[in-house]
Amino acid sequence: MTERRYSGGCACGAVRYEADSEPVFENHCQCRDCQRRSGTGHSSFLTFPDRAVVRLTGKATEWRVLGDSGKAKTHGFCAACGVPLYLLLEVMPDVIAVHAASLDDPALFRPAVITYASAGQAWDRMDPELQAFETIPPE
Repeated sequence: MTERRYSGGCACGAVRYEADSEPVFENHCQCRDCQRRSGTGHSSFLTFPDRAVVRLTGKATEWRVLGDSGKAKTHGFCAACGVPLYLLLEVMPDVIAVHAASLDDPALFRPAVITYASAGQAWDRMDPELQAFETIPPE
């Protein structure tokens, strides 16, 4: 399998990222946190298994919230333009998830599942072909 280069960043260009590895998980998340943060019905992510494969340039601002696990979720965004860029999970400390819309080529995003479908809004219609989980997929 040929690896693609994943690159992206914020709208103003102050924060950029690059990854030469393939994501291991691509999803739409409909949890209330994602709804509030995105201002829409969900957020879309590409998750990479090792933070070290995603190189960040520029300085992202971070804020933390507690997830369902009781562990922190750290959201990285550009302080200048406000674009959400990545998500770090204390419960899975090695992974980094980047926001699909922040990709230079958003067509690289290929969602496989919907997480937190139980919190989905009726007006946020998801692809019915995608497997939906009430919360997170079982391990």
